[in-house]
Amino acid sequence: MSLEGVARRAGVNKTTVYRRWGTREALLLDAIRARATAEVPIPDTGDLREDLLALVRTAIANLATVEVQAMVRVAVALSPHDDAVAATSRAFWTERLAVDGEVVRRAVERGEIAPVDPERVIEAVLGPPYFRLLVTGRPVTDEFLVATVDLVVDGLRR
Repeated sequence: MSLEGVARRAGVNKTTVYRRWGTREALLLDAIRARATAEVPIPDTGDLREDLLALVRTAIANLATVEVQAMVRVAVALSPHDDAVAATSRAFWTERLAVDGEVVRRAVERGEIAPVDPERVIEAVLGPPYFRLLVTGRPVTDEFLVATVDLVVDGLRR
């Protein structure tokens, strides 16, 4: 992934891309932010379980696309060897977990669950399907997503 390659595929001069983003990491972060915002809206059904199900379903549908898998795989592959890519990935996930955590904060405010770290809840819900899809290659079925969310929600409600 290079700014020159992106400019070539977009049919624009590389100075246009450099002027807008400056680095491939800035371009990557902007691309994944824009995609996540457009494709994975934050649900507000009034019920934690339903919100988490809606969130994980849209997140995994987004992740299952070729372009998002490519971005995630590039970030994962380069992060251990490239501090800038690692920082970009951390920045995205810090932001996104905070945004997604809104469903947990609302559930706490409604009294559905006791106060809890929203980031950990989102990681507990998204981690298993991400692992399944990206690491093991096993199918991520709706039944798997429901079982994962139910396990997390049941634990929170105890």
